[in-house]
Amino acid sequence: MRSTNKFLIAVICFAVFSTSFGFGQLQEEQKVLYKTGNPADWPKDQDAVVSAPENHKILLENDKVRVLEVTLAPNELEPVHHHQWPSVLYFMEAGDFIDRDAEGNVIMDSRKIPEPLVFPLTMYKEPEAPHSVENLSDTKLIRLIRVEMKQ
Repeated sequence: MRSTNKFLIAVICFAVFSTSFGFGQLQEEQKVLYKTGNPADWPKDQDAVVSAPENHKILLENDKVRVLEVTLAPNELEPVHHHQWPSVLYFMEAGDFIDRDAEGNVIMDSRKIPEPLVFPLTMYKEPEAPHSVENLSDTKLIRLIRVEMKQ
């Protein structure tokens, strides 16, 4: 148990103090259309842990953070869900994927990125309105740790 806690602390520290300039540039170049809005207006039953529990496992939660292990099996489409807090994401692996908003509009298609993503990959995200990710790979899991910073 102690080694698990040390690992989580190390991952959180790494995620918080790392950045991914490449992905930030990608969002500007590709004009990723992440929807915004007031998280208080998003349906409570679409919280990631409630709506997509098979994909979002709570590793740690307190009044300051919620740490999630996020996985999507090959060819899996996760249910529509949202993330109400800003987050740091630490991607360990992923193949091609598509992220869609609640209406099914493509927010981001990894196949259209000019250069392949290099893993591990760390990035920051503002709260995410309802969306759904589809893992397009026949062989690779999507695996990441998401640290949601409660306000």
